[in-house]
Amino acid sequence: MNEQPEVKKPNALRNLWMGFGGVVLIVLAFVGYTMWSRKTQDADLAYKQQAAKTAQQRESDAAAVEELGGSDFKIIAFYASPGLVHRGDTVDMCYGVSNAKNVTLDPPEGNVWPSANRCLQVKPKKTTTYTLTIDDGKGKTANQQLTITVK
Repeated sequence: MNEQPEVKKPNALRNLWMGFGGVVLIVLAFVGYTMWSRKTQDADLAYKQQAAKTAQQRESDAAAVEELGGSDFKIIAFYASPGLVHRGDTVDMCYGVSNAKNVTLDPPEGNVWPSANRCLQVKPKKTTTYTLTIDDGKGKTANQQLTITVK
């Protein structure tokens, strides 16, 4: 008995489905790769935009600090407007300081404190010379004088 095992002939429909499945797998892999690469590019672009925005903000902050006196300990401004008044008139006296811990005004005219830009109203009765004094809390001081003339 010499029987040969039965050899099945390839089924054309089965081969067609296997080929279609292979094509679908290739298309799915391509779509997946495309979506992944776009997501990666978007993340890269968002990172670069955030880094540029951060750098721009840092430059803007540095410019603002420099405009306000930077790391220097100093009186940025001390002025009055107007500088010449009649008895009984009020005057806006403004000051700005950088890196000061304490601010004093002599003669005293209201509350003063460290500020980059602060104005207070004064009403001198006679020509008065004001002295703005600042200190850094470590023993270093600076002062500036301003005279308001009263007619």
